[in-house]
Amino acid sequence: MKKLNAEILNEYGPYQGAEAVHGVTFDGKRVWFASGDKLNAIDPDSTKPVDSINISAEAGTAFDGRHLFQIANDKIQKLDPTTGQVLATIPAPDGSSGLAWAEGSLWVGQYQKRKIVQLDPQTGEVLRDIESNRYVTGVTWLNGELWHGTWEDDNSELRRLNPQSGEVIDSFAMPQGTGVSGLESDGRDRFFCGGGNSGKLRVVRCIRD
Repeated sequence: MKKLNAEILNEYGPYQGAEAVHGVTFDGKRVWFASGDKLNAIDPDSTKPVDSINISAEAGTAFDGRHLFQIANDKIQKLDPTTGQVLATIPAPDGSSGLAWAEGSLWVGQYQKRKIVQLDPQTGEVLRDIESNRYVTGVTWLNGELWHGTWEDDNSELRRLNPQSGEVIDSFAMPQGTGVSGLESDGRDRFFCGGGNSGKLRVVRCIRD
């Protein structure tokens, strides 16, 4: 495993009425983040709020190219991002934290169990799980590679994994005291990271040697 440092490129927020960031996703134009009782959308260029959905949003958020998915207590809700209508629900694994969409599946971080679970998005059936040795606070895919965020003992990392074995290939440390509460890639070379109770969103770059 290579240990490197993450580079914070920018910080957004905190935003009024959003005291914490619990989950993050990107629909190609807007960054959505969960703040407890609301999903909030901002324009990443102007950093200004542009939309919101009033819905329980205590943990991970994902986007499949058409719909939003939001963890709410013991379920994952599938949402129409235009109307905010709940279209379907499936059970969420115990202790669900991060959420991502990739390869036709939902990928769920389980904080306390230190696992990443692959789910059937139609039924919620667990297809397989991947072990971690750190608390999983966010999960995402970038260019076919699985990443997850950690937050433990006031330290956070972004980790690139072997999606088959769970082996950590690269670990990028965030600055001391900078937590990662949600994780999403922009599809290119940056990550959007939730900053937990700081209420901030951070744009982070991870460069390998």
